[in-house]
Amino acid sequence: MISYAPRRRRSPRAGLWLALVAAGVVLFAIGVALGEALYDNPRPGGTLTYVRTLHPLKVAPSVPTRTITITATS
Repeated sequence: MISYAPRRRRSPRAGLWLALVAAGVVLFAIGVALGEALYDNPRPGGTLTYVRTLHPLKVAPSVPTRTITITATS
């Protein structure tokens, strides 16, 4: 007859350690999410900058164009 060694049961401490590690990971993720949310929100009353590209208007063909040169001496 073959005798088998009894199986080792997982100790309650291992489950406690797993629960603590999982709780730590969850708290870390919540902290990172809160930090990113606070970093992304602008402060009230801050300066807003708008960037626009202005294109020149076309000159009507009926208006003649002239080049004027001004020379100033001091």
